[in-house]
Amino acid sequence: MSAAISSLVSYGSDSDSENESESTASAAKVEADDSDATAHLRPLQSGPTVSLDVLNSAPEVAVKEAVETGIHLDPSLKEVSYNPTYETMFAPEFGPVNPYKTQQMAAPRNMLSGYAEPAHLNDFMFEQQRRTFSTYGYALDPSIDTHHVSSSSYIGAVDEAEKNKGLTVFESGTKKSEKRKKVKGGDAEEIDRFLGPWAKYADEKGVAKPSEDEQKELDEITAKRQKKGKNEEDAPAEEKTILHVKDMYDYQGRSYLYVPQDVGINLRSAEAPDKCYLPKKQIHIWSGHTKGVSAIRLFPSSGHLLLSCSMDCKIKLWEVYNERRCIRTFIGHSKAVRDICFNNSGTQFLSAAYDRYLKLWDSETGQCISRFTNRKVPYCVKFNPDEDKQNLFVAGMSDKKIVQWDIRTGEVVQEYDRHLGAVNTITFVDENRRFVSTSDDKSLRVWEWDIPVDFKYIAEPSMHSMPAVTLSPNGKWLACQSMDNQILIFGAQNRFRLNKKKVFKGHMVAGYACQVDFSPDMSYVVSGDADGKLNIWDWKTTKLYHRIKAHDKVCISALWHPHETSKVITCGWDGQIKLWD
Repeated sequence: MSAAISSLVSYGSDSDSENESESTASAAKVEADDSDATAHLRPLQSGPTVSLDVLNSAPEVAVKEAVETGIHLDPSLKEVSYNPTYETMFAPEFGPVNPYKTQQMAAPRNMLSGYAEPAHLNDFMFEQQRRTFSTYGYALDPSIDTHHVSSSSYIGAVDEAEKNKGLTVFESGTKKSEKRKKVKGGDAEEIDRFLGPWAKYADEKGVAKPSEDEQKELDEITAKRQKKGKNEEDAPAEEKTILHVKDMYDYQGRSYLYVPQDVGINLRSAEAPDKCYLPKKQIHIWSGHTKGVSAIRLFPSSGHLLLSCSMDCKIKLWEVYNERRCIRTFIGHSKAVRDICFNNSGTQFLSAAYDRYLKLWDSETGQCISRFTNRKVPYCVKFNPDEDKQNLFVAGMSDKKIVQWDIRTGEVVQEYDRHLGAVNTITFVDENRRFVSTSDDKSLRVWEWDIPVDFKYIAEPSMHSMPAVTLSPNGKWLACQSMDNQILIFGAQNRFRLNKKKVFKGHMVAGYACQVDFSPDMSYVVSGDADGKLNIWDWKTTKLYHRIKAHDKVCISALWHPHETSKVITCGWDGQIKLWD
């Protein structure tokens, strides 16, 4: 009985122990499976065995504080295995690699031309080495310590640096002459030979003065030269004239100055034609000048004769109507003739030439009446258009002055000296009470007659020299040929303002004083240009209407006949004068 009870007890204890072990194993398994899920339900236990990691629900991530430079995050990355810095996360995205990038382009650069290494160099040393390099072809390498200089310290022409022993431009290679060697004490001979700091060198020769006889001869030679030069300058060229027509007077005793009545239009009337038209073709060539023609002028009021001056030193008078012959040649200048001007009646005219003389000629007989000079080159000449002042004329000179002469006495009666450059043009305005002058000083000045102080001075920074100026037929406008290839229009009454709406462009005249003119009815503006072309603009719209190839060289002047609807006369540096209709 006792044995049976003990076996039952042992069985029960075995089964209990088995149940306990099974429950313990299952609990351990559950605990192992769901340790994280039930961890927050269990109380915290103190002791080294329990870790806080069981409470952290985030996935395990390695902390990487020091991120190497150059490592960038891939924008397509979904999971990051380390903690990137702010700079790494917000760095700009990299694009695709440029396959065309050269090695030079890929090299590190901190400036546009490459990589500049930091090196301290003061301004003087830098300039010294720069100049030495540009002169000798070598310079010190700035990255090498200058206290330990060797042949390898130079860049550029190293051989030249060794040859010159590294001398810079601020150091002289040649030793000073022994002639002025510093005297050291103890050598009596050296002290005796030393004559002071201002003494001559031992082999220095003094300039010998000529003797009295030699001086006299030199003075005579100098005086002769001066006298010869003076005589050559002072002696005006001999004047003569050639009549090219058979008879100077017709059967009624009238000379060629008489206005013809049989040309189809009334040349005596002061009225301009009602409507003008564009000239289309060339109808005549006046040839006779052997060099370029510099200016042409029509006979006053009628325009039946044409006066031309040329670089061949001659002045010629031509017929505009009938046979269009050369009537007379005036010879009297030794250099090129620059400008000519008729008086009001046309019986006399003035010529200005580079031989520094202004000469007054009789249009009918060809005789030279008088000569004027102030030893300067006259660039332009104008008679005073007033009937009671026909004895006075003004000339713009190369010495910046405008000089006024009286024909009767041959003396200078007034000088207008305000310009800062040679005077190019003189134009009378406002019923001849005033005149406008332009100069190489790029200014325009307005003067009252006989008052040598300009009352109006026009000069803008944008203005260019204006070597040709023409007054419009109605007397209201001045057309000025500007050297920036345009014709500017200034008002010729009161204010002399620039009319900004009227600017004529499209031709090339820079460097040439091409004369401008208006059609008699004020509908067109004409001008030559440097290419030998005749340009015609519409006055109202300022559009370039017509362009004709007129001359082989510069077309220096264009005149619209005052009584014709479409006749324009041009002259050029090819020596020809042409009539267009």
